[in-house]
Amino acid sequence: MKRTHGWRAAVLVASLAWSLGAAADGRIFTRDGLAIGGTDPVAYFTEGRPVAGSPDYQLEWHEATWQFASAEHRDRFAADPEAYAPQYGGWCAWAAARGDAASTVPEAWKIVDDKLYLNYSRFFQWRWERDIPGNIEAADGHWPDIFE
Repeated sequence: MKRTHGWRAAVLVASLAWSLGAAADGRIFTRDGLAIGGTDPVAYFTEGRPVAGSPDYQLEWHEATWQFASAEHRDRFAADPEAYAPQYGGWCAWAAARGDAASTVPEAWKIVDDKLYLNYSRFFQWRWERDIPGNIEAADGHWPDIFE
């Protein structure tokens, strides 16, 4: 039996790279003009789950509009954005490990060593979790050149 799962996954990620109206403005994943689709990045750390942000609590950072569920979350982010912003600008961590860019969904996430990682889907998150250290190392190496 031939092993083609890796090849198929790579083709799928490449075809999804610019899907769902995603953009790479400022290297931050945006959907509908909002960083990480309007999901509050601080909530992953404080509530342990994705929470929709609100236009009432937003700010601009790295050429993107970020939304938050509360003024407290907005202010925490403003004080230390690098502590809360997802790695790879909110683009898929699994795709970044392969040198590609793919959109993400709020439900496919994980915090590793106090850093937030997002993925295209729960399936790709599962694949990424099979070798988190190796995938982070690979993505860190690819990330500077993905949008070149």
